[in-house]
Amino acid sequence: MKSVHSIHERIRQFSVMESAAIAQILSSPAKGLCDKQIEANRVQYGENQMAGNHHDTVWFRLRRAFIHPFSITLFVLAVISLITDVFLVSHVRRNFTTVLIISVMLIVSGGIRFVQEIRSKKIADRLTKLVHDQVLVRRNGTVQAVDSEDLVVGDRVLLRAGDRVPADIRLTSVNDLFVSQSVITGESGVFEKNAAPLSAVPAEPAGFENTVFLGTTVTAGSAEGIVLAVGEDTVYGTTSSMILKRKNGFDRGANSIALVLIRFMAILVPTVFLACGLTKGDWVESFLFALSVAVGLTPELLPMVINACLAKGSANMAKKQTIVKNINAMQGFGSMDVLCVDKTGTLTSDHVQLEYYMDILGNESQKVLDYAMLNSCYHTGVYNHLDEAVMHYKTMPGKEAYFTSLIGRHEKLDELPFDYSRKAVSVLLSDQTTHLLIMKGSVDAVLERCGAVEHQEICYPIGTDASRHVRAVVDEMLEDGMKVLAVAYKPIETDTVTPADERDLILLGYLAFFDAPKQSAVSAMQSLSDLHVDIKVLTGDQKEVACSICRRLGIDTSFVLTGAQLEALSENEMPVCVEKATVFAALSPKQKAQIVQVLQENGHTVGFLGDGMNDLPAVVQADVGISVDTATEALNESADVILLKKDLNVLEEGILEGRKAFVNMLKYVKITASSNFGNICAVVIASILLPFFPMTSVQLLLLNLLYDSLCLILPWDHVDREFYKKPLDWSGRTLGRFMLRFGPISSVFDLLTFAFLFFVLCPAVCGGPFFSLPPESQALFIALFQTGWFLESMWTQISILHLLRTQKLPFLQSRPSLPVVIVTVLGILAFTVLTVTPIGRLMGLCAMPGVYFVFLVGIVLLYLLCVTAAKAIYVKKYRNLL
Repeated sequence: MKSVHSIHERIRQFSVMESAAIAQILSSPAKGLCDKQIEANRVQYGENQMAGNHHDTVWFRLRRAFIHPFSITLFVLAVISLITDVFLVSHVRRNFTTVLIISVMLIVSGGIRFVQEIRSKKIADRLTKLVHDQVLVRRNGTVQAVDSEDLVVGDRVLLRAGDRVPADIRLTSVNDLFVSQSVITGESGVFEKNAAPLSAVPAEPAGFENTVFLGTTVTAGSAEGIVLAVGEDTVYGTTSSMILKRKNGFDRGANSIALVLIRFMAILVPTVFLACGLTKGDWVESFLFALSVAVGLTPELLPMVINACLAKGSANMAKKQTIVKNINAMQGFGSMDVLCVDKTGTLTSDHVQLEYYMDILGNESQKVLDYAMLNSCYHTGVYNHLDEAVMHYKTMPGKEAYFTSLIGRHEKLDELPFDYSRKAVSVLLSDQTTHLLIMKGSVDAVLERCGAVEHQEICYPIGTDASRHVRAVVDEMLEDGMKVLAVAYKPIETDTVTPADERDLILLGYLAFFDAPKQSAVSAMQSLSDLHVDIKVLTGDQKEVACSICRRLGIDTSFVLTGAQLEALSENEMPVCVEKATVFAALSPKQKAQIVQVLQENGHTVGFLGDGMNDLPAVVQADVGISVDTATEALNESADVILLKKDLNVLEEGILEGRKAFVNMLKYVKITASSNFGNICAVVIASILLPFFPMTSVQLLLLNLLYDSLCLILPWDHVDREFYKKPLDWSGRTLGRFMLRFGPISSVFDLLTFAFLFFVLCPAVCGGPFFSLPPESQALFIALFQTGWFLESMWTQISILHLLRTQKLPFLQSRPSLPVVIVTVLGILAFTVLTVTPIGRLMGLCAMPGVYFVFLVGIVLLYLLCVTAAKAIYVKKYRNLL
């Protein structure tokens, strides 16, 4: 992977060469490429498209839907079953049941996920579709407008103020060209460019004074240049390729859980195989039964239920202005405990307002606003957000007529456009009686050109300590996070203006601009805090501005780290300081990603919300990359989640939906795995002590399948607030702990059921102990025993689902959703009736006597009481059930 700082060799090489030599090497004539050259260069150097555009395909989403740790585990079991149940047995004993069931489950679960992914992709594609900028190029001897995607290396591109640079371009001629490179560097500064060869190759993009990069913006001037790199070969494309390398928190957690299940299999399967082989002497049958234990331990519908939970949560989030591109991110929402945000647009309105217009003493002054309005209205340079804030007053109710009249009374004669050396813009106006030069710009730039100040229509000469008096008024506003400009003027007699005329001006006053905090940000941050999600502000803005906004929002600014301070930290200091700080200012894109990485290494699940190219490394590094629909193309491609509104309130709702989906997913994984583990432990013991297998492999698979099919209703279950008020862990550590605490309880009651069936019920129905019975009666004995345990396992598993779905008393303090109640009750009835149907008889099941159901109800109630007690102890010790 290329980094932002690893500049393409062609750019490095050509930065020190004359433009004529570059044109010769790239065969780029002054009149532009011809059609034949265009196609040849497109083949040789590639197209002007980003990495993510052709990698996020339907095939990519199909692979992601079907290939993950859970599906791989089941696929391996299906292959083993195919070999043992079909290929290694006689034609008469061939059994495709296990293979077919697992295969169907894999196809259905993958299909559910794939459909949801495709739906999200269609929405995301509409949001991230490339803006087809029209670019002026010289081709075939003429200047013509082409789509930016059609550019090739060697094209001669003409750039004007306001253009977005469509490729990496070596400049051949410039006219006062200034470019904003914030999308590359993350710095808000604007850089002046020229066409002269460099004396040495710089290390950073900002140092390439004769090259402009894809994604940057021309803020002033004009230029012409030769395209050096397009698409993925550009600096922008290098960063965009990070999309393909992002890490996935879901996969890490899924791998951990799959590893736990595999470890249990690795212990139980050989144990069952040896125990059954030694006690029964049939090693082939023992091997087949041991494999069925492996299948029984793994929830067959694990991928389907997980995908159903994720898809349901994703669909709910879509209704709340949150598009989930990668449904694995639902897990990230459930686990996220740190959210990193930029400042602009998230904590602030992203709309700069003119807060004050004042005279030199800080009093409101209409004349300052009038002169600022005339300057902003009549200058012809690129309008920035500050000009827009001034012009907004023209459209305010009750002000239209006044400012329309003011502007109409003045005629523009000349101007000196804004440039970054003067840091100001001047216009020369006539009101039919006098000519007036009005300057607006940075306080220092304007002040050094002034010889007097005006207060209440009286002019006073500027003294030697003028700067101190100005600072007394201006610095207080700067500390409050405001942007301050100065306004000055002077009467003039000429009809034209030169830089020499910008002297001996009269300082009139100041304009104070402010990007106000969002009204919703305070409440949203409190809501996120209530959800135990810490907010950390990562911004490229200066420390004073960032702290001012954060203080207004109640964010702790007692410990703030700047990019420079971050660089100075040692390896041991870094984790402590990053953990302690809440606000990080003056950061580069690389430093944003570094902070996210340190937080992850500290054990946090980190989300990052950004909207610019300078946020891309951090979005890629984060466990949950969050973008907005108005963000840059590459960022939307790399993000897991796209917000249709850049608002923390929207994100809060997304987190809640993500946690609810995650809780329902954990319910299934933990309850089912622990129940299966308990059953399998009982099977291991029973298979050693009994003269027959307590349940056939087909019956064991059917039991899991029927139970798992009921669990498909879990995505529609209610979720207790206790579960989603805090981030949840997605790892095998808590799964193993849960299985070891609740699984053995199930084993104890299974063994009690075995004892009742083997020593009481079956002998009473069949006419004696097992070994004293003839073969026909022994077959009935086995069928009764296996059916009895089948029903007990089914009843206890479904009952325990209701008991462990909540930390509270089920039905009394926490009610499941109506669909869950209906499905589970009907499921118990239907599966009980199944034992007397032809399908049940085909599976080796039979009708049970009425007395058994009296025992069954009693054993289930006793089991639930024991689990309730164990649940209380577990919650007290670990503070959370799931």
